Amino acid sequence: MPSCARSVVFSLLLILQVNGQVKIARDGDRITVDVQGKPFTALYITGAETTKPYFHPVRAASGTIVTRRYPMESIAGELTNEKHQRGLWFSHGDVNGLDFWDNEASYTTSNRGFIVLDKVIGLSNGDKTGSIEARFKWVDPKQKALIEETRKMVFYSDPALRIMDFDITLRAIEKVTFGDTKEGTFGMRLAAGLEAPTPKAPAQPKRTGRMVNANGQEGEPDCWGKRANWVDMFGEVEGEKLGIAIFDYPTNPGHPTYWHVRGYGLFAANIFGVSAFERNPALNGSRPLEPGQTLSFRYRVVVHGGDYQTAKIAALYEAYAKMK
Repeated sequence: MPSCARSVVFSLLLILQVNGQVKIARDGDRITVDVQGKPFTALYITGAETTKPYFHPVRAASGTIVTRRYPMESIAGELTNEKHQRGLWFSHGDVNGLDFWDNEASYTTSNRGFIVLDKVIGLSNGDKTGSIEARFKWVDPKQKALIEETRKMVFYSDPALRIMDFDITLRAIEKVTFGDTKEGTFGMRLAAGLEAPTPKAPAQPKRTGRMVNANGQEGEPDCWGKRANWVDMFGEVEGEKLGIAIFDYPTNPGHPTYWHVRGYGLFAANIFGVSAFERNPALNGSRPLEPGQTLSFRYRVVVHGGDYQTAKIAALYEAYAKMK
């Protein structure tokens, strides 16, 4: 091979290698994640308005933003309800009576708990994956720590999908009880285009959202409060057909999880809110932890093109469920 041809091949291989990398970097109050040379998301971990860590925005492989941008940004036509539903997050609405879910800095409720950064344990970059590992403390209004949370998040390089894995372990410092409430736990707030169409929604952006679960049930009435291995919410955002799936790992407590999914764009997995989901006040989904005891969760988020069928979400879940 002539030297000039070898040089071209080497340059192309170098470009492909660089574009295939997952790059993680600390940037002030956030940690940024780039995939294949393009911004994917950022994890906000500190700052005056960060009462729990959250990802904002979350993008598809095309770069289209699939999470609601309020309250971090002001976008015409977006709903401005539930200010505390920022991007993608993990928290819960009742831990010893403290609310770690509905806990905006601007709220005046006295029972707000906060999830604060303790330490960034490690950031890693790679051609196929990158990761963030961090430790957080769940604290009461007087900053007394109730729970230590260790969270590892892995991001994958893929030309068509954006995949995030979460491995979360909660260790009780004090005796704690995760209360029975639908306000939890692993949640996202989706872009306006992925909301279900309703007569009261703003005309633009056009609402095109649909939801389906692993059991084949569709729509909020049949998916809300139901247990399933996964749920996919899909539609059109800025003219692009795409969707988001959340997978519940088989060893998670309470698997398959209940789903707190709403047509207005809330998308959450929650094992605790049994009385609400089963519509039976005699049931109780609360879970106590003695000091030193742990509770662990694993989830996968997949941002994909098309709908759940074209993206083969069922097959992707089966592959995820077999991971060690």
